[in-house]
Amino acid sequence: MSVILAFAVALAGSFAIEAAAAARRVSLRPGDVAIRLGSYALITAFWFVFSWRPWLAGASTLTTIMITMVIDALKRRILGESLVFSDVALLRQVPRHPDLYYTMPLTHPRIAVPLLLAVLGVAAWYAIEPTALPQGLPASVLAIAALPAILLAMWFGARTGIGRAVLAARCPRPDLEADVARYGVLATMFAYLARREAEAATETAPTALPLPAARGDEVVVVVQLESFLDPARLGGEPLPAMARIDREAAQHGRLTVPTHGAYTMRSEHALLTGREGASLGFGGFDPYLSGGGREPTSLARLAKRAGYETVFVHPYHRDFFDRESVMRALGFDRLVMYEDFAEAPRVGPYVSDTAVAARILAEVRGRTRPILIFCATMENHGPWKPGRLPGIDDPLAQYLHHVGNAGRAVETLADGLSAERATLCIYGDHAPSLPSYRPGDGDPRTDYALFRFARPVPEGGRRVDLRIAALGCLLRDAVAPETAMAADPSVAVPRS
Repeated sequence: MSVILAFAVALAGSFAIEAAAAARRVSLRPGDVAIRLGSYALITAFWFVFSWRPWLAGASTLTTIMITMVIDALKRRILGESLVFSDVALLRQVPRHPDLYYTMPLTHPRIAVPLLLAVLGVAAWYAIEPTALPQGLPASVLAIAALPAILLAMWFGARTGIGRAVLAARCPRPDLEADVARYGVLATMFAYLARREAEAATETAPTALPLPAARGDEVVVVVQLESFLDPARLGGEPLPAMARIDREAAQHGRLTVPTHGAYTMRSEHALLTGREGASLGFGGFDPYLSGGGREPTSLARLAKRAGYETVFVHPYHRDFFDRESVMRALGFDRLVMYEDFAEAPRVGPYVSDTAVAARILAEVRGRTRPILIFCATMENHGPWKPGRLPGIDDPLAQYLHHVGNAGRAVETLADGLSAERATLCIYGDHAPSLPSYRPGDGDPRTDYALFRFARPVPEGGRRVDLRIAALGCLLRDAVAPETAMAADPSVAVPRS
C-alpha cells in the first residue's frame, strides 16, 4: 500500500507542478493525461530501481519535475523554446565550458554546497525509510532484476515497428509547443528522441547538387558573425560597416534564421547545406547531433569537387558542438581553431573579431589555389555578464561594444578582398539573447550582406530579405570548376 500511495502522490504532485509552470494550458483529454502520467510513472520507477524506497523515489520524481520546469521556463524566457531531447546531449558542454552559459562551475560554493546537502539528504533518507523489497533473498533478487528489465523492455519496445507506429500517430511531425501542452515536457522529449531515431533508421541522403555552370570566384569567404544584427535596431549608434554595405554590397537585407539567442548549429547547417530545418524532421533541433555533417549538399563538398581548398576558421575549442568531426564530414580540409589563436588578442573572454579577420586574410594571401573559407566568430558570444569588459557592466552596452568590433572586422575583410575576384558573405547566426531583447521583442531576423568584388555594384533592387537556407543556395554560384582549372598563373602562386 505504501508503494501505491507514494506513486500516486508523485504522479499527482508532478501533474500539479507542470500544470502550474506550463507556458500553455495543459491538455485534459484522457489520452493526453494518460501519456503525461505514464511519463511520471516511468520516472518514479526509474528512481525506485536505485533505492526500493517508495517515498524517496516519489520525492526524487517531484524534484526532477520541478528542476525540469525551472530550466524549461528559463529556456523559454531567454530563447523562446521549450526543452527538447537534443538539449540533454548539450548538457555535457556546461561543466566543460561554463563561461558560455549563465551558470557556474560545479566547484563554485553556490553549486557545490547545495549538491553536497542534497547528497547528504538522500543518504539520510535512504537510511531512515525502510526498503520495499519483498521478503527473502530469492524474491529480493528477482525483484531487483525484474524492474530494470521491464523498464528496458519498454524502452526497446518503443523502437519496434509497433512502438514506432504508435509514436508516429501521436507525433507525426515536430510541433514542440503543442506537444508539450498535450503530453508534458519529459514525455515529449522521450517521444521526439524515439521519433528521431526512427527517422535516422529510414532516411535517405539528399541528392548532391550540380556544380554551377558559370565561372566562380577564386576566393569565397563566408563569415558567420556571432549574434550580429544592425545595432541601430537596438538603439545603438549607426555602424559604419552598415553604411558601407548599403553602398557597396551586391545584395543585402534581413535574414530569417531558425532561432533566437542560441543554437548556432541550426543556422550554420542551413547556410552550409542550403536545407531548411523543416526538411530534417525531428533532426532539425540539432542537425549536427542528428546527421554529423554527412551532407552531400554541403557548400564545402561542392567547393572541393570544383578544386577549391576548403578551410573552417573558428577561434574556439574543437569539441564544442563536436565541430571538429562535423566540419570534416561537411567537407572542410583544414580547420583553424582555438590553438591557432593562442597568441591572438581577446576582447572580453573570447578572441577578437579583428584578429579573426586578420587570420582570414592571411589564409587568402597564402593560398595556392582557389579557396573557400567559412568562419564562425566568437567575440560577441553571450552571456553578457558584469565583469566581462572593464568599466562596462550593462549587457546591452557590452553587446554594442562587441558589435562595433564586428563592424570593423567586416570593413577589414572588405578592404583586404576588394582587389580580388572574390565573394564575401557576412551574416548573423541569431539575434542576441539580451535581457532587453527577448523572443518577441522587435524583429527576430538578423542582417546579412553579399559582396561581389572586382565587378560593378548592381543598380537598385539590392535589398533582398532572405531565409538563411536560401542564402546558402545563393552562395553555390560563387564556386565553379572553371576557376580551379583556369590558366591564370596567379591561381598557382602563393600571394605575398
